Amino acid sequence: MTADRLILHGSFTSSSSYKPMLFLALSGLPFSFRTVNLKNGVQKEASHLAINRYGQVPVLRHGDLTLVMSNVILDYLARTTGHFEPKTEQHRWQAREWLSWENDAITNVARVRHFARFRPDVSQDIVRFFRPLAEAALDFADKSLQGREWLVGDSCSIADIGCWGRMVFAAEGGLSLDARPNLAAWRDRLMAMPGFALPYDLIPKKDAEFAGAAPR
Repeated sequence: MTADRLILHGSFTSSSSYKPMLFLALSGLPFSFRTVNLKNGVQKEASHLAINRYGQVPVLRHGDLTLVMSNVILDYLARTTGHFEPKTEQHRWQAREWLSWENDAITNVARVRHFARFRPDVSQDIVRFFRPLAEAALDFADKSLQGREWLVGDSCSIADIGCWGRMVFAAEGGLSLDARPNLAAWRDRLMAMPGFALPYDLIPKKDAEFAGAAPR
């Protein structure tokens, strides 16, 4: 890492913001958090569009670099800091395969949660459409963890952080991790790690500075 401070722009209710924040918390790295109020539409204002053309969160700024998309940010942080980067080249690529799969499959968990919690005004046919896809994704992850502690290799990696970052909100969409024993045990291992925090405990509602912790 350079001396340039990491600055993360995100939102309190965003699973995409939680993923890089959890990485930073588990790594014990210092960083600054800048809140983007999605409810008020700040993400569509010119000042935010100047750093994220898609009008979304999160955004990571580090020195002269500006990065968007949560899994791209996880990739960058792992490469740059060495934290949660698998040990072998094969496992490093597998971790990124999981991130790609997460963006396609576990995103359905986020969709169920979004429409169930934040958009009850719209047709619940939308929730019913995405729920089987979300359940199938959770079933696949549960099966993949059979006989394993982590998704890739023998320690927690960006694959685990990326997949957990959306699964953490499963219950808000009426989805269960407890019904899937391998997934529940994996969740408990994550939650036992030093620095772990759930999203509403970790993500502030206002701009904040995080001093970091002793190296892990």
